[in-house]
Amino acid sequence: MFAVFAVSAFHTIKVSDPRFEQAGLRYVTVKSRSLGQRVDLSLFVPEGGDGRQLPLVILLHGVYSSHWGWASCAGAHLTAARLIAAGDIPPLVLAMPSDGLWGDGSGYLPHDGKDFESWIVEEVPLAAQEAGAPVTESSPRFLAGLSMGGYGTLRLGARFGKKFGAISAHSSITNIEQLEDFVEESLLPGGDSSDNTSALEMLLAHRNNLPPIRFDCGIDDDLLGANRELHAELEKRGIEHLYEEFPGGHEWSYWEEHLVDTLRFFARHLP
Repeated sequence: MFAVFAVSAFHTIKVSDPRFEQAGLRYVTVKSRSLGQRVDLSLFVPEGGDGRQLPLVILLHGVYSSHWGWASCAGAHLTAARLIAAGDIPPLVLAMPSDGLWGDGSGYLPHDGKDFESWIVEEVPLAAQEAGAPVTESSPRFLAGLSMGGYGTLRLGARFGKKFGAISAHSSITNIEQLEDFVEESLLPGGDSSDNTSALEMLLAHRNNLPPIRFDCGIDDDLLGANRELHAELEKRGIEHLYEEFPGGHEWSYWEEHLVDTLRFFARHLP
C-alpha cells in the first residue's frame, strides 16, 4: 500500500484482494458520507506504479452504466497501459467511479439530499488513496467523461477548476434538459436540485479559474448539434478550449478510440 491511514475518511472501505487483480484493475466499495450509502469505483494501477506518486485521472461514465463501464466496455485500463508502455504518456492511475447509482443517472449534480459533486471531487481521490493507489493529495488530478459523464466533467471541471490540471469530455450532454430523453427520473431544477444545469453557464460563471479544456463529438452523434453550439458560444465569449469532431456515433467504440486523445491531452498538461 502507498499510504497507511490511522483514521479512514470513510465509515467502511473494502478493497479487492491483490491476488485476484488482473490487468492492473482493483475494485473498491466505500460508504460515502456525501451520498449516505455504499458506492463503488474501479481503479487501474499501472505495473510498477506502487511506491510512486502518480497523476490521477477520474473517468465518469454515462447513463445506465456504473464503475465498470469504462474498463469493461471500452478497455480504458488497457488503453492506458498500452500508452504508458509505448512512452506516449507517463504512468498514471485511473479512478472510474460509479455516479452514485441514482435512477438511470445522477447527472453528477446535487439533488435529493445527496451531494454527487462531493463524491466525485472530494471522496473519489481519497478512496483511491486509501485503496493503495500510488496517489496523494498533491498528485496532479484530471477529469474526463462520456455523455452524462461529459456533462459532469464540464460542470465539475468548471466549478472546481483549481483542483484539476485539465478536463476532457466526449459526446457530452451540455444541458440537463438533454438528459430527459434518456432517463425515467427527472433532474430538472426543483426541490433541492441544483439550478445551474447548463455546462455553458457553469463555464462562464467560473471563466477566471478554468483548467485547460478539450471536448469532442462524433459526426453521427445526436448530441453533435449541442456540442457545436457549446463550441461556438465558448469561441464567441473568448474562452480558450480545444474542440474536435471525429467519425462515429454515441457508442463505446468511439469512446474507446478517443480516450487516447484525452490521455495524451492530460499528459501535455502535467506540471
